[in-house]
Amino acid sequence: MPFIITTATKRVANLTKRIRCVQGGTSASKTISILLYLIHRALDDDTPKITSIVAESLPHLKRGAMRDFLNIIQEHKYFKEKNWNKTDFIYTFENGSKIEFFGVEQVDKVRGPRRDRLFINEANNVGWNIFEQLEVRTNDFIFLDWNPVNSFWVYENVIGARNDVEHIVLTYLHNEALSESIRASIEQRKSRPGWWKVYGLGQLGEVEGKIYNGWEIIDEIPKEARLERHWVDFGYANHPSAIGNLYYYNGGYILEEVAYQHGMNNKDIADVLMNLRRVLTVADSAEPKSIAEIRSFGVNIMPAAKGKGSVVQGIQLVQSQSMSVTRTSPNILKEYRNYLWKVDKDGNVLNEPEDEFNHHMDGIRYAMNSLVPIIRRREWAGEESSKERKVKINPAR
Repeated sequence: MPFIITTATKRVANLTKRIRCVQGGTSASKTISILLYLIHRALDDDTPKITSIVAESLPHLKRGAMRDFLNIIQEHKYFKEKNWNKTDFIYTFENGSKIEFFGVEQVDKVRGPRRDRLFINEANNVGWNIFEQLEVRTNDFIFLDWNPVNSFWVYENVIGARNDVEHIVLTYLHNEALSESIRASIEQRKSRPGWWKVYGLGQLGEVEGKIYNGWEIIDEIPKEARLERHWVDFGYANHPSAIGNLYYYNGGYILEEVAYQHGMNNKDIADVLMNLRRVLTVADSAEPKSIAEIRSFGVNIMPAAKGKGSVVQGIQLVQSQSMSVTRTSPNILKEYRNYLWKVDKDGNVLNEPEDEFNHHMDGIRYAMNSLVPIIRRREWAGEESSKERKVKINPAR
């Protein structure tokens, strides 16, 4: 399907200042419009220029902006295989201009050579210190885009704080390429004030009903972390299969994405699990035949315990723990940020999660629920240790 010129595309192209802030709701064509503009500029360069497109991690880019970029240049017949460096993720145009992709977890890239143009995709997931390092190494201009789910450094340190900034707000109504089915789906959520303000109108707010908060994002798994479980949430055509690792470290748990893919059969899932370190795998008990087949390949796998109230209880268990996610787990992070409680027509939050953004979230519950006896023993041991420490502090008693 060709990428058409939309109102969003025109508004992005009309920005002229050094820092170009593109805030917007869901399906507003923020990223596509910026990519179209950057590709056009690269093609028109009289002298070679370098454009860097960055996000919180390389897997995040591969799943989003990089895939969109490749789709655009292939659709417009610009793509040449010999010009795409699949190792360093750099595309070189015939005139010598380059567009490169890297995640900000690659510190050498952040503090590395200068560039001419910069695009920070989903800037709200990137730290202020990273922006500063990139900004001072950029010659011409910088694009930032984000969904305004909460306030972050751009509102305090950029918009209104500098005289070289332009700020626009885009919504799904600025994207004439949007299908009617997606448009209707968005508008069905008008009754949810928090969601509609952020994702429908593109305005700064807080999405009501967010289930999890306060998870830490880390760069890598510490060497001392102990792998405790793998999880599997089954999918196939309409939904992806989600596989992940659960580690215990320093009193908390670390989540790591292994796979998030459509079309995986049971042999594919077993192959993935057999190539991981051997610990117990916990899977969705709704598919006992799948579990039995995967077990036949030599995988130590068991069904998740389910029952009345088990979903809410599992969520409460996860909420009660200190949780971290590796930066290279883009789909866990996406689900974490978008996993919501249901809301009724009056905007009241219900005690039931929406059936969206829940593939890894369900798998995490399965894995954590299987650890309840161990978690309780750790909590008990922690209380006992605390009592012992108090006795040592007050020996006269």
